[in-house]
Amino acid sequence: MDTSFYDSNLFIYLLLPGLIFISRIADVTIGTIRIVMVSKGHKLWAPILGFFEVLIWLIAITKIIENLDNWLCYIAYGLGFAAGNYIGLLIEEKLALGIVKLQIITKKEASKLIENLKAAGYGITHHNAQGANEKVSIIHSIIKRSEIKKVEAIVKTTNPKAFYSVEDIKFVNEGVFPIHPARFRMRKGK
Repeated sequence: MDTSFYDSNLFIYLLLPGLIFISRIADVTIGTIRIVMVSKGHKLWAPILGFFEVLIWLIAITKIIENLDNWLCYIAYGLGFAAGNYIGLLIEEKLALGIVKLQIITKKEASKLIENLKAAGYGITHHNAQGANEKVSIIHSIIKRSEIKKVEAIVKTTNPKAFYSVEDIKFVNEGVFPIHPARFRMRKGK
């Protein structure tokens, strides 16, 4: 009997569904990151990622169509889609691209929190307001998304009961952002 490896049960029922699963993870992950790039206005990265997303998808769907009688390919396709969404969101969270608006509402006197945020290099706008039951202080700050954890730590240590919310922002024209020392510096003459 002269059968090729591609006609073997090992390939058809194990490796092919595995490859479809992996390709779906790849294309959906890329698609998730591409959508983030579009929403953040990255005009170069979005089409590049879109090209690879569709190319991988075409390869996967071609293998599905070639093997319509193999239900394991369908399962692998669906599982790959679900896993790709999850992995894409994890990667997007780690990239933490863009800027956000942070709004902090506190019943407690806000001067110490304002002082700590300013000391960390964050620009803030502050005003007093009337809440549902009492006077509150509202602090606004525009920060890099990658700085959210640092600001949350300042808020939680200074005023653990403060209410805060975070909103994505597509564009700002000016702002006060913490200055971090450069990790790599070019030396003149070298």
